Amino acid sequence: MAEHVILFAGPMGAGKTTAIEALSEVPVVRTEAANTDRETADKATTTVALDYGEITVGDVDKVRLYGIPGQRRFDFMWQILKDRARGLVVLVNADAPDPVASMLEFIEEFRDLHDRGGVVVGVTRADVVGGTSTAAFSDALYAAHPEMLVPVFTVDPREPEQMTTVLLTLVANIEMRAAMAPAAPAPAQEVH
Repeated sequence: MAEHVILFAGPMGAGKTTAIEALSEVPVVRTEAANTDRETADKATTTVALDYGEITVGDVDKVRLYGIPGQRRFDFMWQILKDRARGLVVLVNADAPDPVASMLEFIEEFRDLHDRGGVVVGVTRADVVGGTSTAAFSDALYAAHPEMLVPVFTVDPREPEQMTTVLLTLVANIEMRAAMAPAAPAPAQEVH
């Protein structure tokens, strides 16, 4: 049985909690508090520690889903959860003032998750604005990090099928990269 720990990161209001609720087979653990930053995201509550859910992929692979707070003032939780994770779903809302810059900020902050597992990007709320295309996100990623392969999707975090596609793409990427990693050389044996 394989186990994957996946983080959901992105700015407040991008749909992280909603995506985990759409995917999770168990009741989602949420740590919500009143949102005091209504200018950034006009919603009543915001995640202050983490969201947690689980889903089984295939017959036996368990995926643990952790949503992290989108506000930097809670970034101490980013470090705590990042250490265990193998992959990252970055969600950015297309109707934000500069969603491409926001995506790049989270990609940079969690760069090590790409290096040891994988990253995918989901652009939310693209249906409510005629904003930035997925090609603009992909182009910006390539310009900033040409060595990284990061799939970009337009998603509705409320839709389990769309979020499952994003998650399975990430899990497949992580497993493929693990299978292709060079094996560590055997330790040298002393000859007496």
